[in-house]
Amino acid sequence: MSDCIFCKIAAGEIPAIKLYDDGEVLAFRDINPEAPVHALIIPRRHIATLNDLGTADAALVGQLYLAGKRVATDLGVADSGYRTVINCNRDAGQIVFHLHMHLLAGRELGWPPG
Repeated sequence: MSDCIFCKIAAGEIPAIKLYDDGEVLAFRDINPEAPVHALIIPRRHIATLNDLGTADAALVGQLYLAGKRVATDLGVADSGYRTVINCNRDAGQIVFHLHMHLLAGRELGWPPG
């Protein structure tokens, strides 16, 4: 999508601090972090929300989580702990309508989250 900021990051049109890239999934640092470690993990293909996933996307969703594990390990927070979150639509806090997973770590994260 030509107006999607995450599509532009994936295409290299907008710079980002990349943490992982396997060609289908990209991870980069959030520019407005909510924790000392805050990464965003996205599919390169534009999918607006979780509601737009189909059964053919099951492997892609798995890749998002495996990328999260890799990013957490690379950033040294896998053993101390991290949280992954996918928001779906406005009431859940989704601001950018390109499917993305937040990886948060680097401090104790409270529960319930919000």
